[in-house]
Amino acid sequence: MISRLRGAPVGRTADGLVVDVAGVGYLVSATPSVLRRADGASEVTVETYLHVREDALQLYGFADAAERALFVQLLGVSGIGPKVALAVVSSASPGDLQRAIALKDSVRFQAIPGIGKKTAERIVLELEGSIAAAVPVPVGEAPRELVARDALVELGYSVVEAEQALARVDPELPAEERVREALRSAA
Repeated sequence: MISRLRGAPVGRTADGLVVDVAGVGYLVSATPSVLRRADGASEVTVETYLHVREDALQLYGFADAAERALFVQLLGVSGIGPKVALAVVSSASPGDLQRAIALKDSVRFQAIPGIGKKTAERIVLELEGSIAAAVPVPVGEAPRELVARDALVELGYSVVEAEQALARVDPELPAEERVREALRSAA
């Protein structure tokens, strides 16, 4: 298995990043964090996962081991293939995604292109046991965060826009105050 590549980023295609390692160009479908790191760099290190199919060998690239580990966990969810798993890992940091799973926040995953309600619920259901132990969630935190986000979604924000707006607001405020502050900062 190819677990890591270190080499010169020599190009991009619609399918991903080309990394030249000792004269061999590897095409890697990579997360946005890898692509940002490769911009203007003379050398890049990419954690990889080699997906083997009957008709193809495909490399997927990650900025760190945490992204790759979450990708591998997502592949264990029934109905999730490598492209959807890459889309999930590309949507946010591994910590944010693990936290969403621990909070049983399937709406967070529905905002990702290619994931519907049933798939999002399956991700949460199948991964919550393994993630919840690693990501402790303080009692009372889930409702305040989710209530504020859901209120903004009801007001017309997308899930991602609501989370971005709430990220700029003091997380210690009650949900109602967080929504008010998010709305004020948007005006």
